[in-house]
Amino acid sequence: MIVGCLALNASFEPLTMVPLRRALRLVIDGKAEIVEADAGKAVHSERLTMPRPAVIRLKAFVHVPRRFRRQVTNTFLFARDRYRCQYCGRTGAELKPRETLTRDHLIPISRGGTNEWTNVVTACSPCNTRKSNHLPDEIGMHPMVRPLEPHFVHLSWAVRRLTPTQARYIRLFYGEDVLHQLEKTL
Repeated sequence: MIVGCLALNASFEPLTMVPLRRALRLVIDGKAEIVEADAGKAVHSERLTMPRPAVIRLKAFVHVPRRFRRQVTNTFLFARDRYRCQYCGRTGAELKPRETLTRDHLIPISRGGTNEWTNVVTACSPCNTRKSNHLPDEIGMHPMVRPLEPHFVHLSWAVRRLTPTQARYIRLFYGEDVLHQLEKTL
C-alpha cells in the first residue's frame, strides 16, 4: 500500500512526497491530476470513488529555486551519513541502549565553527564526547568521509521510500545515477 504520493510539478519535475489525503485534496480541488494510480485500489467517499493516486502532477507550475539550500537537520544529516558514526563506523542499530547518534562539528562552535554541511558529521555520543571541542588534527579523530553539502534532490528524498512507479519519475527527470544514490541512502 502506498502511504504517500509523489507530487510532480507541471513540468513533470519531481517536487516532494505528499500524504495521500493532501494528494486527494489537490485532485478534488482541480489543482492536480492523477498521473499514476495504485493498481486495483480506489478511494471511496459518500459521493465519490476515484483511483488511489501514486503520482500526481500539479496543473500550475511552481518555481523551485535552482540554488535550493536546505538547513542542516539531524534527520537529513544522519541520512546523508547513512546513520553511521563517521569516527568509529557504528550504525545507530549497533549502539548500546544509552548511546545515540549526534551531530558533531569538525570545527566546534566554541572555536568559530558553523552549522554548515561541510562542518558537521554524524557521531555516536561516545565519539562526540571524546572529541569534545578539539579539532580533528588535535585529537587524531578524522571523519571516514569528507562532509559535503548534498544535492537538494538527495535531501528531499533521503528519508522517504519510493515505490517502483514513483522511482521511475525520479529516474526520468534526474537520471539513473541520482536514483541509484537515493536508493543507497534508503
